[in-house]
Amino acid sequence: MDLQHLTKIAIKAALAAGEIIQKAIHEDVIVVHKEGGNTIASQVVTKVDLACEQTILKHLKPTCKSFDIGLLSEESKDDGSRFEKDFFWCIDPLDGTLAFVNKYPGFSVAIALVDKNGIVQIGVVYDLSTKNLYTAIKNKGAFKNGQPWKVTSNNQYLTYVTDKQLSETPNKTKILALLGDKISSLKLSNFKEIAGAGAVLNAILVVENAPALFLKLPKKEKGGGSLWDFAATSCIFNELGLRASTFNGSELNLNPKETSFMNTEGIYFST
Repeated sequence: MDLQHLTKIAIKAALAAGEIIQKAIHEDVIVVHKEGGNTIASQVVTKVDLACEQTILKHLKPTCKSFDIGLLSEESKDDGSRFEKDFFWCIDPLDGTLAFVNKYPGFSVAIALVDKNGIVQIGVVYDLSTKNLYTAIKNKGAFKNGQPWKVTSNNQYLTYVTDKQLSETPNKTKILALLGDKISSLKLSNFKEIAGAGAVLNAILVVENAPALFLKLPKKEKGGGSLWDFAATSCIFNELGLRASTFNGSELNLNPKETSFMNTEGIYFST
């Protein structure tokens, strides 16, 4: 498998989807509801999501034939090819749809190549608000706008990155206790909250605002993000030597047979 070649194609696909999003960013967007988890974010979709997916698939489908790769994309039905092929593309055409609809920075395009065992080989993230392009290839390092990317940790406080403000979170008390423990162990002064982005950029914001963390607690209800929310960024984190795991510290399984949701395991991205 030529990972360098496939990464270049994934980058072209992400940038092409980005052009569609940029053209629509100042337009009024009609939101429709789809079957999803128990959160609003997992249930909304726009014509822009669908147009981005179509564009990305135009770039990636030829590789499916020539390299025998499966497909899993947020706005399409899971056809099970991720279990039949040695590798599959895992696509989030427009992550952070709510942020996009509300004209709030925090939406992106994410494309990953995952093997049958759930190990991510390629991660590509395009941040539409900053125009930053983040990429990683397994065992080849992580890059920001084509340059080697390293973590810098200059803050004297802990950054808590979240899609939903802590004040509106049902498990506020548990999360506050966890943050308190981290602040104490790292000998930091306090914590600062960054809220409102989609899951993909939340992980990126963890790296950009170190020391930082982004988490989702395990829960019974469907939701908590899906494979496409964490595949690309987990590859980037791994190549940066950072922690991307389930909430309890286990290795992320990014090709589970039961579901594409991550609710029962939760997630934990940290610097």
